Amino acid sequence: MGRTSEILPKLDYNRVVEYLTDSIRKYFEDASKRTGVIGLSGGLDSSVVAHLAVRALGREYIRLYILPSKATPQEDVEDAKTIVKQLNIPEGNWRLISIDPIVDVFENILGQMGRVEKGNIMARSRMIILYHEAAVNKGLVIGTGDKSEILIGYFTKYGDGGADLFPIGGLYKTMVRQLAEHLGVPEKIRNKPASPALWPGQTAEGEIGIDYDTLDAILYLRFEKGLSEKEIERTLKVPLETVRKVMERVKRNRHKRRMPKIFTVNYGEMMLKKNV
Repeated sequence: MGRTSEILPKLDYNRVVEYLTDSIRKYFEDASKRTGVIGLSGGLDSSVVAHLAVRALGREYIRLYILPSKATPQEDVEDAKTIVKQLNIPEGNWRLISIDPIVDVFENILGQMGRVEKGNIMARSRMIILYHEAAVNKGLVIGTGDKSEILIGYFTKYGDGGADLFPIGGLYKTMVRQLAEHLGVPEKIRNKPASPALWPGQTAEGEIGIDYDTLDAILYLRFEKGLSEKEIERTLKVPLETVRKVMERVKRNRHKRRMPKIFTVNYGEMMLKKNV
């Protein structure tokens, strides 16, 4: 396999930070909002977004929520607290709330769930909490998804996919890791395996079935460079089947990236006809 990390362009992260923080600030100004609400997992993406949001809006206008479940490793909780401390978030501007009581109510009412179904309930429970807090604080929910995961649909619809803006949604995962280093996110968090932590032992790369280095190179060559599947195979020296699986996943999950479909009704064609 070729060194796929060399496929992506080398970015000037000073300019990236300037662009993203200006964009966040303008988005909030246009919406007449001041407060940004973020779910902080202790992972790479949410840590980077928290750093950007603090730079854009000021720490006094950022509210961070650590929302663990029984499946959440304690290490992730501690890493999230590390970001809170690093960013010097005021005491009243962050909370730790267990989602277990909420998820238990759903399970008691709906019955025993499979781990994927329960994972979706967990992700959507977090979304409900974040939107509640955004409403209370007259703010917006800042999402933490990156371009790699958004393109392949690796998120829960109306769960972690529910947000008002996605500041790093234009950056592939490997770029986000580089941005994290630039921002000073602790190395331990930058390099930890990505995971939604919806069940014990879950890792993103294990579930997706491909490492992010290869995934990002495939996506970049397809969507930024317009290469065909066979051209990507030749360029990266990866099996054509791998490329096709990635593209199939992008296609299969495109409904997640769209607003709900509205069927246009042609009133002129459907008017009640008068009897002659």
